[in-house]
Amino acid sequence: MEALIWVGVTALIIALPLWLPRWRLNRALARPLPAEALDILGRNMPIYARMPAELQAQLQRLVAQFLYQKRFIGCDGLEVDDEMRVTIAGQACLLLLNRYTRVYPELHTILVYPSEFLVERSEVGPGGVITESEDGLLGESWGDGRVILAWDHVQRGAADWSDGSNVVLHEFAHQLDSESGAPNGAPFLGDASNYHNWAAVLSRDYADLRHDAIYRQPSVLDHYGANSPAEFFAVATETFFEKPHQMAARHAALYGELQKYYRVDPRDWLPAPAPEWAAHDCLEQR
Repeated sequence: MEALIWVGVTALIIALPLWLPRWRLNRALARPLPAEALDILGRNMPIYARMPAELQAQLQRLVAQFLYQKRFIGCDGLEVDDEMRVTIAGQACLLLLNRYTRVYPELHTILVYPSEFLVERSEVGPGGVITESEDGLLGESWGDGRVILAWDHVQRGAADWSDGSNVVLHEFAHQLDSESGAPNGAPFLGDASNYHNWAAVLSRDYADLRHDAIYRQPSVLDHYGANSPAEFFAVATETFFEKPHQMAARHAALYGELQKYYRVDPRDWLPAPAPEWAAHDCLEQR
């Protein structure tokens, strides 16, 4: 009997480190978001009020898990408050609706700067010469579990949900892209059969955007997306959530692929732009 008791105690000790974090998370998720957090979501995510109650509830639960699991660090003297945490978490979790998710499992820290921050770069040139430089950035997604954001541009993205520019959506799209192994414009799509059409559509529209960028042609997609397939996916994500009507009209196949991936249709949350918007664009629907 004593031996059996010790076996049971030993099993409990072994299982405790695995069970305890899940129990703590479930306890945290059992508590609803406070009224102050809901007010921040409504104020800084204009689309939140237009979402159906079911999606609002999903987003609240995702935000609660994000806030519980991720660490926020203020940089350059910035003191991170609840306004910053909830605003960033709400926009990041918008990308996770209607799917089973561990909520950015590889991400553990969000660094928040007051404004543009400098990142040191090292480039190897001809003959192996290394050139050091500093780039000013508004956001960056790193492969070591960190995302860096400039708060003033987070605010700017939250204030205008129709300009197709949102640093949080952009950087967290990179996080999703990395879940397939590398940020290459092809996030994890589940079944291998999904990649054929994804690659065909995104490769074509990426090539078109590169052409538009080279010849300075107008595009609903920001020309920054022409830098690489990874940047194209991130820019397309921004456009999908902030300019869904324009994107669906001009890049129908691309919109369809993103709609399948993100499992939502932002056109349901945003009013269609005035009819005259099309008069300023001579690009043909793709």
